[in-house]
Amino acid sequence: MGCRPITRDSVMRLLPRSLFGRLVLVLLAGLMLAQLISAYINMTERDQLLYRAGGMQLAQRIADIAKLLDSVPPAERKRFVAVFNAPPLSIALDRPPIGQGQAPSESDMPFSMFATVLRYALGEGMQVNVIRPEGLPESFRPERRFAAQGMRMMPHRNWARGLPPGGAFYVVQIALRDGTLVTFDSYLSPQAVAVPWRLALTLLVLLGTVIVLSLIAVRWVTGPLSALATAAENLGENINRAPLPETGPVEVQRAARAFNNMQQRLSRFIAERTRMLAAMSHDLKTPITRMRLRTEMLDDEMLRAKFNKDLEEMEAMVAQTLDFMRDASAGEEAQQVDIMALLESVQADCQEMGNIIEIEGVVAQPYFGRPLALRRCLTNLVDNAVRYGRHAKIVAEDAANQITIRILDDGPGIPEQELERAFEPFFRGEASRNRETGGSGLGLGIARNIARAHGGDLALKNRPTGGLEAILSLPLPRKALARGPGSL
Repeated sequence: MGCRPITRDSVMRLLPRSLFGRLVLVLLAGLMLAQLISAYINMTERDQLLYRAGGMQLAQRIADIAKLLDSVPPAERKRFVAVFNAPPLSIALDRPPIGQGQAPSESDMPFSMFATVLRYALGEGMQVNVIRPEGLPESFRPERRFAAQGMRMMPHRNWARGLPPGGAFYVVQIALRDGTLVTFDSYLSPQAVAVPWRLALTLLVLLGTVIVLSLIAVRWVTGPLSALATAAENLGENINRAPLPETGPVEVQRAARAFNNMQQRLSRFIAERTRMLAAMSHDLKTPITRMRLRTEMLDDEMLRAKFNKDLEEMEAMVAQTLDFMRDASAGEEAQQVDIMALLESVQADCQEMGNIIEIEGVVAQPYFGRPLALRRCLTNLVDNAVRYGRHAKIVAEDAANQITIRILDDGPGIPEQELERAFEPFFRGEASRNRETGGSGLGLGIARNIARAHGGDLALKNRPTGGLEAILSLPLPRKALARGPGSL
């Protein structure tokens, strides 16, 4: 089974979705990369400096011992050798000449520095030969040590085990002025291998400080954007919400000022439209009333009944149009609502009119909303279901994050391409164009407005077995709902 190729879409899915997360990711990634490069450079430079310093110190010590041995009589040299002969430096006077060492490569800087410093410290009077053995020098081998001390060697014991790993062995042979060969077996310890705790702690403190400051800076930058997004989401619930504070950087102040101006213009537009429609509704009631009075004077009962039906439909259309354009529940206080009691009340009202309504499911938790508005929303959906179907079925679902109410009917349904248009004002599909079915085409639009005013939504879909399904979703929890003359 082959591996999936890494695509741009798969990489984008792994990135944080919020601006805060992406800014933090970029800052932390750059910071970590800079810290790693800085630590690598510091440790490399420190390693080379300490290694060179250690090599120079060892070379100077060997040169000082050689000068001291050269200045004392040959009979006294063994006594001085016994004093200086201590790990990691071993001195021998009875070693045969060693072969000439190979010239160090250009990359072997510590060896070159060691040999150069040693020759410079010895001066012109003594010859020196420096080699780097492939294994342990002779004096560091276990059999040599135990034989020199007259002891029996224990198996599997390594005399050089106590030396820190990672260093370098050097064999230095110096010819004194009288021709005596002095052999030094030395070990240059890697002093810069381990990471010093002070440097590591400094890098950690610097890293932590910059991370905290980066998080504060990113939160400071993205905070106003988050507040602006929240205000835009809540604008649909309350057009008269409190304006955003125009504080912060200049760009944030401009965005908040533009948002507040837009909110004021929308509020004025909705208020003017509502007043205009209210005036139209009031003006239309007068001629409708006169027409109703004149209708009562008609002698033909059949003609009078037709006129009365048309007038009632006109009054209903005027009232529903006004309710659609303005939220009739705008002044209603939000409170805890028992959804099951509300559904049973709608069921009882419909059954009194001879309709068949079934309820399935249970909603145990209360919902914080406007009861009259929710009742009207459910009544519109149920009336729409029984108008075009023989009966309606209500299915209530209680989840952790939302309440879902489904209203199902067995009517003709709506063509798929017209499902969204059904929420438009005065839309009447093919199945509802018969004048006998009644309706003004505003019920679904009003129901969706009420659902969205509660932070939810309303959707339609055709059932596989025939009929229409209206899905009302109400999110949980709700702390408070908007109220005011401009609420949608």
